[in-house]
Amino acid sequence: MAEASAFDVGVILVATLAVWKGSDWLEGASDQLSTYYGLPLVVQGAIVAAVGSSFPELASVVFAAVFAGSLELGVGAIVGSAIFNILVIPALAGILTEDDIESNRTLVYKEAQFYMLAVSVLVITFALAVIYYPDPNATSDLVGLVTRPLAIIPLGLYGLYIFIQIQDTGDYEAEEPPADLDVKTQWGYLLAGLVVILVAVERLVHSVDLIGQSLGVPGFIMGVTILAAATSMPDALVSVRQARDERGVASLANVLGSNTFDLLVAIPVGVLIVGQSPIDFAMAVPMFGVLTAATILLFTVMRTDLSLTDGESALLLVAYVVFIAWVIAESTTTVVDFLPN
Repeated sequence: MAEASAFDVGVILVATLAVWKGSDWLEGASDQLSTYYGLPLVVQGAIVAAVGSSFPELASVVFAAVFAGSLELGVGAIVGSAIFNILVIPALAGILTEDDIESNRTLVYKEAQFYMLAVSVLVITFALAVIYYPDPNATSDLVGLVTRPLAIIPLGLYGLYIFIQIQDTGDYEAEEPPADLDVKTQWGYLLAGLVVILVAVERLVHSVDLIGQSLGVPGFIMGVTILAAATSMPDALVSVRQARDERGVASLANVLGSNTFDLLVAIPVGVLIVGQSPIDFAMAVPMFGVLTAATILLFTVMRTDLSLTDGESALLLVAYVVFIAWVIAESTTTVVDFLPN
């Protein structure tokens, strides 16, 4: 068992590097193609870059649901990745750049607030599953089956999000793309990145699931910590790069747009594929509570002078360290017991 666990740890490390490399190809190509097709910066950050960097999370949900038979592992990865994105990525972008990251009112009052709406809608969807589709095989009354009709609710909200983005950029005038940009090559990098990510995430989900079973750790917790951090590396790469290029708005928009995509698209897609999946409301809601608190914290620091300072970045990192310490305490001790075992 120890040898198997060590092997799986090695697989996780290699798969994480492969996800990073595949995402680098995917995001670089997406950025070049966005420039070629004349997309506004906010659309590049909130939709194109966000969807590209969120592809590992989408793949993790699909593979967790189909091969590991545990959508909770994928949902845990989404929630943990969202918390990582909200707290760690803006903090790294702020610390690794010389100047403060600039924000704006559109980012604060539209992107951040729509993201909080996305969190609320997903919690409501899980609540409807508990009320109307209780799991007959569960020992708890707080386990519900998320069905395909319920999955349509968050997907519909993401459709509204895209509609709003299109309406807000109707008068945008695009600049001329670089003359030496090879469109076919960029599409090739994009497709190659997708393939590498799919293969790497499949191995990643498999190994994380095996380690969780061998240690007796719930799939949701494994997803929130290990799988979430591994699949969030592309988001960190994109946002730090954008911040260093003095595109602070696009950097923060990528974080919020990526999380919006994860919650409203990645989780419902997993449900649509498998038909229905049980969700432990007692496990999910405390994590969504942490996610909401993290979002409020980011919202607050972005609104102060419409910038993110080094001190505020450090505060975000401290908040994430506290979160990880809480999750570890939940999994290894009986002193802290807010989540169901």
